[in-house]
Amino acid sequence: MKFFIVVLCSFFSGSFVNGQGTQADHDSTFITAYPTLVTARFYFSQKYTNFTVGADKGISDLVYRPNTTLNMGVGATYRYLTLNLAYGFGFLNNDHEKGKTKYLDLQSHLYSRKWAIDLSGQFYKGYYLNNKQIGYPGTASYYVRPDIGIVLLGGSAYRVLNSRNFSFGAATLLNEWQTKSAGSFLMGAEIFYGAISGDSAFVPTALAEKYDQAGIRKIHMVKLGPGAGYAYTYVYDKHFFFTGSFTANINAGWVREFNSTGSRDKITFSPNYIYRFALGYNSAVWACNFMLVGNEVNFRGAASPNNNFVRTGNFRLNLTKRLMPGPVTKKRLHFLDDFLDK
Repeated sequence: MKFFIVVLCSFFSGSFVNGQGTQADHDSTFITAYPTLVTARFYFSQKYTNFTVGADKGISDLVYRPNTTLNMGVGATYRYLTLNLAYGFGFLNNDHEKGKTKYLDLQSHLYSRKWAIDLSGQFYKGYYLNNKQIGYPGTASYYVRPDIGIVLLGGSAYRVLNSRNFSFGAATLLNEWQTKSAGSFLMGAEIFYGAISGDSAFVPTALAEKYDQAGIRKIHMVKLGPGAGYAYTYVYDKHFFFTGSFTANINAGWVREFNSTGSRDKITFSPNYIYRFALGYNSAVWACNFMLVGNEVNFRGAASPNNNFVRTGNFRLNLTKRLMPGPVTKKRLHFLDDFLDK
């Protein structure tokens, strides 16, 4: 079951690239496309969905983190289809003092020539407080909450305005090669629904006097709104690159908080953020990178003027090689080409 979940999550972490990557849709002096090659990869990946209870100034936030696995796997990208197979091997994951987390994380980051689309379907159960001194003061144990669960559904879509010179796929999937520095403004919008729940209050009883959210054990929220940002890839000596992308959304939100006596609603306006970073090496055959794709959903309920957060992300280390398909594989891919072109 664990292997199936990782495979499924990895499959949805794919991409699509418009058509055949023809010269008509990009400037070849900035971007080299490989529409007939298969990009094969070996990678390590770790995903997360954190929940933070915001605190007053001078008091530490309560940061709940899942104990997710570091996965090792292989995959391939052809045109705009990606399939990855990974598993969280035991020798990579021996941290048991933080409790167990059951999760299905369907983060999907899709990159076409003109669009960057992020989709989230995340289901987590089992968390711990990141600071040992907060949950159990004076002890060396983590405050573990196997009862806390998070569901986050939603997505964002951003138009890449300078798509002829800038490629997200070159930085993240390494299925293209950005040979010259370039950037692009981004315009789009997002929508999210979230549900966070526990059998008891998120704030430990020993800390109840310090946090306005004391007694809150369940939160539902909906957020949506427009946003804008910028992405830039700096290329050194044609091969080495650093990519940074940041977007901010001004979202309207509805938040309902539950405690032992009932619930309260609040309508708020607060920003959300999406960020991407990639550092690596690219060439005609081999490429590698280290990357992070993250999202921060802010929300504020009636109990406190402080923002709470759900932060999601995916760390990845990739080593890729571009391969020319053999005669048999090429014949099968030709059938796939016909299907994709339709």
